[in-house]
Amino acid sequence: QVQLVESGGGLVQPGGSLRLSCAASGFTFSMYDMSWYRQAPGKERELVATVTGVAGNTNYADSVKGRFTISRDHAKKTVYLQMNSLKPEDTAVYYCNAKGRWSSTIYWGQGTQVTVSS
Repeated sequence: QVQLVESGGGLVQPGGSLRLSCAASGFTFSMYDMSWYRQAPGKERELVATVTGVAGNTNYADSVKGRFTISRDHAKKTVYLQMNSLKPEDTAVYYCNAKGRWSSTIYWGQGTQVTVSS
């Protein structure tokens, strides 16, 4: 029973912060690259950030560099997205994604809403 369960979304004012969590279960966490995607109204789903399975290397979309930080806790099998200096254009449903490091297996969470508005 593979599960990716996101939490931590909500309403925040511009300039504020949120911390998203994605709790993983049912697969070998360390063998998967973990990512956060987001989809804003009327736009395609886009990759926000990735942290690799073993080395823990990270990469970010240009739009969030310097503001967002992705991390993973292997003991808790949880991926985090710390979002600072939030902007209205960050408003979207944020999805947790797991991609097999040595396979094409992909899992998706159900998403959590982030709304940045004054």
